Amino acid sequence: MRKAAVHLLDIALIFIMNAFLLSLPISISIISSLIIYLGIYSFRTYDTETMKSYTESLIKTTVGTLVSFIVILIIYFFLSKYFNRYFFLTNLLYTITLLPIIHKIEYNIYEKHMPVKNYLVIGRKEEIGNIMQEISEKTLNKIKFTQYINPNPVTLDEIIKQNTQKALTQTIHGIVITDPELEEKVKPQIQNYKAEGLEIQYLPNMVEEHLKRIPIEVAQKFKEYYEVVFQKVEEYPSKRFLDILISAIALVILSPVILILSLIIRIEDGKPVIYKQERIGLNNEKFTMHKFRSMKNNTENSNAKFATDEQDRILKTGKIIRPIRLDEILQFYDILKGDMSFVGPRPEQIKFVEEYNELIPFYWARHKLKPGLTGWAQIMYKYSSNLEEVKTKLSYDLYYVKNRDIFLDVNIVFKTIEAVFWKRGAV
Repeated sequence: MRKAAVHLLDIALIFIMNAFLLSLPISISIISSLIIYLGIYSFRTYDTETMKSYTESLIKTTVGTLVSFIVILIIYFFLSKYFNRYFFLTNLLYTITLLPIIHKIEYNIYEKHMPVKNYLVIGRKEEIGNIMQEISEKTLNKIKFTQYINPNPVTLDEIIKQNTQKALTQTIHGIVITDPELEEKVKPQIQNYKAEGLEIQYLPNMVEEHLKRIPIEVAQKFKEYYEVVFQKVEEYPSKRFLDILISAIALVILSPVILILSLIIRIEDGKPVIYKQERIGLNNEKFTMHKFRSMKNNTENSNAKFATDEQDRILKTGKIIRPIRLDEILQFYDILKGDMSFVGPRPEQIKFVEEYNELIPFYWARHKLKPGLTGWAQIMYKYSSNLEEVKTKLSYDLYYVKNRDIFLDVNIVFKTIEAVFWKRGAV
């Protein structure tokens, strides 16, 4: 699906409504339209699964729009003359009436009319076939991988020549390089095909674009490339300023909640109210993480990560605050201190970090950034209960470490709200 066009169309429609129907100034229309769009986007409204279902699209558009209004209310005090009940009601009715219908139409057009692209894969299916299948599924089979080859120059030329003479549905539209070692055998031919206009794709670009993660198998295949990328990772300077600002405001606003929870936990189960544990942070440095104790006294320990009787040990208060992550609001203090960031890989326990560093390639890369209260892996994947799930979750962390920027961070913040609403991921 031409996602960029869909996104831009929605922004334009919301802007037109605010600028012309509500007669708001251009600058205010742009700001409000972008905030409403981000709210809608954060609730996965543009996922193909959502666009396929009108009902699901309607629900998520409604909730996303309402969440965006919360952000607009924050700036209401500075721009109160532009925002009133009429603004909120009009925007809500406009988005929930128009956008779900447009998205359903766009999905139907894509499914029926978008052409299929066939790719020849330079690589071994037994090594990478599951990743290629996942890409096909994500694109509703609009991207297909028709043949896997371990080529030499002669066979590659023969395959390309044969496929260019087939019917359009069988034509090879491009080549995907999934193994750098195999590419070396036919590098001159690849360069010639590229010069002739044949699309040449590399697996890292394709998985990051369509899967929004970096599978460990891919990172290992392109080890030299990813090692260079991850070694150069640094936090962007403005992020620390935003962390201080967000954590300071959050601690002030949440101070009554912190006081009330402290009293409730103390009454229910005595001291300590705060649970402290050493975790691994930036550059493998240890730090003390804080959160409200949500389990019965003297039973919460680091060896219980995958305990089956965990529900029996959770406090009554914990059963309320854990699903909505109120037990973690003390981590705003850790963010203010500089041990954590608002967005980043989840802080992990020392013993598990030591174990995973030995068992999982590139696990070290997630510690090139400060751990976060929320993060890409937390919102995109569930809690990991075995080694394979840890690897999958790491693939999302690696994607964030490589592609982090202020826009992705804003996306994660909005999606965190959606994850709490829909009980999705491990946030």
